[in-house]
Amino acid sequence: MSLDLLSPSVDGSRLAPVEPRHAPLFCFALLTVSCALASFAFACATPFAAFAVIAAVMLPLRPALLVVAGAWLVNQGIGFGALHYPIDGNTMLWGLVIGIAALAATATSAAILRWLPQNSTLLVLVLALVGGYGVYEVALLATTPFLGGASAFNATIVARIGALNAVWLIGLVATCEIVRLVNPFKRGRMAS
Repeated sequence: MSLDLLSPSVDGSRLAPVEPRHAPLFCFALLTVSCALASFAFACATPFAAFAVIAAVMLPLRPALLVVAGAWLVNQGIGFGALHYPIDGNTMLWGLVIGIAALAATATSAAILRWLPQNSTLLVLVLALVGGYGVYEVALLATTPFLGGASAFNATIVARIGALNAVWLIGLVATCEIVRLVNPFKRGRMAS
């Protein structure tokens, strides 16, 4: 598989499985469905760094931030509504911190993508994920003196969640590649 979907499109985005006018909606649908699946499967280990990279690689910064915020809202809705997270100040603050960390990861991923050469697909994705995940984890760790939970930041847990983000990123890129190949939004497609 060539992953030529990561070559810049007409509007400058690197990941273009659909036409640019459909990209925000496609990215929002992709990440909210993925977030719902991840939230039920992993609860507190939703791969927001992978989501941040996908949004940053597909969209300009402002829409990427909005899409990631939407995915975070889905995560919080599932957490408090379906998974019955406790409704207390500490849990709600952790939810807010996760949202802020996800947005910081998105901004970091977008900055890394802007700085890197356009022709190195694997390097671009790896560095964007490493940078985004690093910022995400540091933002979470920085709040542990106030909210507790520092024990969740040992090397084993951080590495496991990092690997989970890498697997999700691979799956999301593969999904985008499949959509690009099938391209349900292709111009000129005749209705059957």
